[in-house]
This record gives sequence, structure tokens and C-alpha cells, in this order.
Amino acid sequence: MMTQEQLLSVAKEYGSPVYVYDADKITSQYNRLINAFKVDNLRIHYAVKALSNISILKLLNSLGCGLDTVSVQEVKLGLAAGVDPGKIIYTPNGVSLEEIEEVVKLGAQINIDNLSILEQFGSRHPEIPVCIRINPHVMAGGNSKISVGHIDSKFGISIHQMPHLLRIVENTGMHINGIHMHTGSDILDIGVFLHASEILFEAARNFSELEFIDFGSGFKVPYREGDIETDIEDLGLQLTERFNSFCKEYGRELTLAFEPGKYLVSAAGKFLAKVNVIKQTTSTVFAGIDTGFNHLIRPMFYGSHHEITNISNPEAKARFYSVVGYICETDTFGNNRRISEIREGDILSFSNAGAYCFSMASNFNSRYRPPEVMWYKGQAHLIRERETFEDLTRHQVEMNFESLNKELANKN
Repeated sequence: MMTQEQLLSVAKEYGSPVYVYDADKITSQYNRLINAFKVDNLRIHYAVKALSNISILKLLNSLGCGLDTVSVQEVKLGLAAGVDPGKIIYTPNGVSLEEIEEVVKLGAQINIDNLSILEQFGSRHPEIPVCIRINPHVMAGGNSKISVGHIDSKFGISIHQMPHLLRIVENTGMHINGIHMHTGSDILDIGVFLHASEILFEAARNFSELEFIDFGSGFKVPYREGDIETDIEDLGLQLTERFNSFCKEYGRELTLAFEPGKYLVSAAGKFLAKVNVIKQTTSTVFAGIDTGFNHLIRPMFYGSHHEITNISNPEAKARFYSVVGYICETDTFGNNRRISEIREGDILSFSNAGAYCFSMASNFNSRYRPPEVMWYKGQAHLIRERETFEDLTRHQVEMNFESLNKELANKN
């Protein structure tokens, strides 16, 4: 990983706040994943929504990785990055039939997660191969905000609706070439994940022409020192054995697919921010920084933990701080965090800033979104410029009230 001196050099060159991504870490995470599963056909689709910068997509494409997309725009980003459309799977939720048909024209694999659209699509395009997203009703993640396999989830077709699903497939004559599930994020219990996999295997037996089974992702990454994470190697051993056994039962070799996002890019990202002010109240010392939830919303939105390090003064005695932003809302990044003494002007580094950080950034309070930098082969490379005032107004259309009022007065 990048050193503190290298991070400081990025902040000095590109200003703050700024996102930095370590290409070597992304590469090592990808290699660790593909080495964990010993199957003849393995397909990894990176979840674009985690971090959609085109340079990140090009890096992963160079490693042999495909893409998991949830919008036609993400599909187009993948194509712009040079990804073969055959390596892109499109797994939307609640989109129109028209958007799905637009993606079909781009050549991506379609994944449908509701009976209504399945029937409409099958009636109009029975010749186009379709993957089906199943909801196994298994909670594999720990946080209810990021678990999508529960019974009330809007994602996927309930496993209990299989008879209805099969009737649609039979009536339309459509071709089902894949079956998919995603139970949620931060999977800790491999046993629970394997239980959900058995439900998916059972569902797969209903289709005779499958080419792949997609087990989703949601692998947990460590957020602090000593934190637990999904044991990918153990999962690889157990799921490989079961998958190979199923393929023998099924009568042909299928492709084992995953769609990791956070697992590939979370730990590769750092978010650097400058301390604007130290403010002491009767009970708390606040470190106010030059950013807010407009740039990093995960702590406020999900209750996520990001380790915060003072890389400008790392050897100083630690004190307790509440790190807060400059947005006119409550935007606390961490309460009573033990951090080496913070001075005004110091640079703080937030860990695990690669996934669902910049991709969820906004212009709230009319603040500019920050630049993004990739650390590649020992050098910093700008991969997104810092926004400017012109970016804020680029698509706004100003009304001429004086002219409009005169026009209305003349009509009257």
C-alpha cells in the first residue's frame, strides 16, 4: 500500500480533499479472489456501482475482469473502457422494459429480477438469453441496510414464486442461460452463504440450458485493525467442491460467476482531507475538515467505520477528537476517535475509501466534487479533475424574468 509520505505528496500536488486509489491493491485483491476457486470456468464481474471511474474499469479489464452493471449508463461506461459486451452482465432493479431493450442492443447479458418484466421481455424477445435473479430469502450480511436477501427485499424473484416463474418461461419459450442471487454485503458466516447456494443449486435444476450460475458477492472486508473478514480461501475450497459436484450432476461444465465490488476496491482507496479548524467545547474537541457527507456519506448513511489517521503528525501523542465536516447538516465522520494530535492544516487520511465513496458524492451545499488519483507503478496519475464553478452551472438554464414578464404582459 501507499506510504504516508506518498499520500502527503498527492495532497500537496492535487490539493484536498482528494481520493487516491492504489492499483496494486486492486490487482492483488483480484488475484486473491481468482486463486481461491479451482473451477474450469470462473468469471468475475466487478460491480461498477462501487467505483465507476473509467480508469478503474480499464485497469480491471486489463486483468481479465468483466463488469456487473445496474444501469444502461454503467454498461456504456464499460464499453467506453474497452470491455467486451459479452463480459458485462446487466442486473437492474425497477427499470423500464425500454431500458432493458436498449441494453440488449449493446450486447450485454441481461439479468431480470421480477416476474412482470420477465413475462414482458420473454413475450417480445424469446430468442434472447436471459439470466434470472432469485431471492433465496437468506440474510447473509449483518447490516439490514446492506442485506438484500431477506423476504421483504425489493431485489430478486422469490424462490417461493418458482412455479409462476417456470410457467412464464414455458409460455413464452424464452431461453434461460443463467441463474443468480445476491444476499447482501458484509458476509461473515460462510455456512449461511453456502446454505443460500444450495437453494440456488436447487433452483438451477429447473433449467436445462444454463451456461453459468452467479453467486453474487458481498464479501466482508476489514475496516479496522484486527477486524474480521470473509475467509475467501475457505469459501473457495467449500464452494469449489460443491460447484464441481453439481456440474457433474447437471451433466455439463458451467461457469461459476461472482460480482464483487467492495472486495476489489474498498481497501485500495484513501480519502485525504485538510483540517480547517480545531474547535473545543466544554466536553468535545472537534476537528473540522474541508469536506463533508457531500464527498463521503457512508458513515452517516450506513453507519460505516473508516479509520482516520493524521498523516501529517503520525508520531505525536494521541488525543480524542470528533472529526466533522463543513456541511450545514450533521456530518460526523467519527466520534471520540483516538488520533495523533491534530493541528489546523494537517492532512487526515480515511481508509477503505475505494467503494461507495466517490460514487455516492454530490454537490450538496454547491460544493465541488473532489478529484480522483490513481497510484500506479510508483506514480500518481490524475483520473478525474476537481470540479469548478462552471461544472455546477453547466446544465442549468437561466430564466430571463424581465423578458418573460414583458411577454406575459403583452399577451394580457
